[in-house]
Amino acid sequence: MATGLGAGLMPVAPGTAGAVEGVAIFLLFHALHLGPGPSALALAIINVSLFAIGVWASNRVCGITRLEDPQLVVIDEVSGQLIALTPLAFLPSLSIASVFIGFLLFRLSDIFKPYPIRKLEHLPGGFGVMADDALAGVYAAVLLWGAHLLRLI
Repeated sequence: MATGLGAGLMPVAPGTAGAVEGVAIFLLFHALHLGPGPSALALAIINVSLFAIGVWASNRVCGITRLEDPQLVVIDEVSGQLIALTPLAFLPSLSIASVFIGFLLFRLSDIFKPYPIRKLEHLPGGFGVMADDALAGVYAAVLLWGAHLLRLI
């Protein structure tokens, strides 16, 4: 679970591979055509569940590897990316551009870690591993929704 079903084992850019898995999960739910309300509710349930599982799995891997945030743990990127794209579930239609922009906004927030994301990264164990990416996802979601409201996407 912690490796994002193996994405964390990629030799190059495992975090990006984990984020791509988050995009794939979002697109899977979009393809089910549940409608904006049920789709957003399903994604919210998945987000909370994935975060909880991620804290548990990350704790285990951190304990085994004795690393604060092992590179092979990418469930945090999967979760953060899914959080970033969740606002798109409220839209009547979906464009590839909006998904791509959501992907980029999350990756930039995750890589550059604007305040206070970097502080969360230093929280202990699995919670620290997951929390910084969750907040990066929230930042990206707010920016993505703002871009939609301003009709930029």
